[in-house]
Amino acid sequence: MKALTVRDILTKDAYEAARPETRRRVMVLKDKRRVAVGGNCTVHFECRDTMIYQVHEMLRAEGSWSRPGAVEDEIEAYAPIVPAAGELSATIMFEYETPEERAVVLPRLVGIDRRVFLEIGGTEPLLALFDRGQIDERQVSSVQYVKWKLDERHRALLRDDGTVVRIRITHPCYAAEAVLSEATRRAIMNDPD
Repeated sequence: MKALTVRDILTKDAYEAARPETRRRVMVLKDKRRVAVGGNCTVHFECRDTMIYQVHEMLRAEGSWSRPGAVEDEIEAYAPIVPAAGELSATIMFEYETPEERAVVLPRLVGIDRRVFLEIGGTEPLLALFDRGQIDERQVSSVQYVKWKLDERHRALLRDDGTVVRIRITHPCYAAEAVLSEATRRAIMNDPD
């Protein structure tokens, strides 16, 4: 997938004019790329379009378009999430309603970085590679950025209609799995190319 650059980012006025249609299009895209894994975890498969949208929305929310270096800072933050050749990329969200609940549950998820797998067809499960800035031996953020490295066999299976793709979490404090819908498999099948 092509890298994210400053040239991909619209000016504030251009984005505001395009935002209603862009937002509608990206929400449809995101909906196809979202997978619930149990009751408190959602996996959002990311792509170049979702990250361009994220950069625009962060610039908008922070009102930082005019700050020198703001666009470059947002690209630096979000460009690594765009999948490179041979990768699938996702944002994993552990969703608990209250700060108190998060304060209790999230510390229990230490070690989750060794317990999230993607299985494509009947292949050996692929361990998710976590962004080390979001996780350590003492704490877990509710938002995690992960990638899976796919070889040619995985990429071929992912492109085959009907291939069962499964996400499995095997942590003692959060165990769940989900089979991707055929629509989701189709939405992500060319990401690793």
